[in-house]
Amino acid sequence: MSKWSTFTDGFVKNNPTFVLVLGMCPTLATTTSAINGLEMGLATLFVLVLSNIVISLIAPMVPDKVHIPVYIVVIATFVTVLQFIMQAYTPDAYKTLGLFIPLIVVNCIVLGRAEAFANKHGVLDSLLDGIGVGLGFTVSLTVIGIVREILGSGSVFGWKFIPGDGILAFVMAPGAFLVLGYLMVLFNKYLKRS
Repeated sequence: MSKWSTFTDGFVKNNPTFVLVLGMCPTLATTTSAINGLEMGLATLFVLVLSNIVISLIAPMVPDKVHIPVYIVVIATFVTVLQFIMQAYTPDAYKTLGLFIPLIVVNCIVLGRAEAFANKHGVLDSLLDGIGVGLGFTVSLTVIGIVREILGSGSVFGWKFIPGDGILAFVMAPGAFLVLGYLMVLFNKYLKRS
């Protein structure tokens, strides 16, 4: 597999949201607006890239019987660092995302990439995979947030361009499922054509 395909697979072929259907809890809960989706995606990207690098370095030294707990400790360490950084520099984003930041520790995207990719490949490949999958997740969450924000409140990234109220359902759970479902259909139709 080339370095380019390792990087780009996370956008399309291994897109965690629209193809693999992983990380649905933060996907559905945090995408009430475009900025929330972007912030959650970037937080996951941060943890994914750093944990992939460290796991690819330590994987040969970790016995098979304890590799999952070790990977979780690595991921939890980076999530804790992320929490401290967000609390210090972006407290509003930290308050908005709340509980979903600590839940990155058990996010199946991060642990799945550690188990399926980082522990079997070198540092550069693991870095590229982490960036690709992380960016794929970030773009997915941002797009879902954009659609939900436009339909739910007539704005995007907080900029109001449709007067009046939007359709309340789109900023609530039913809207999340509808938007995700339709975007998954569109994404997978696109994949079949290419």
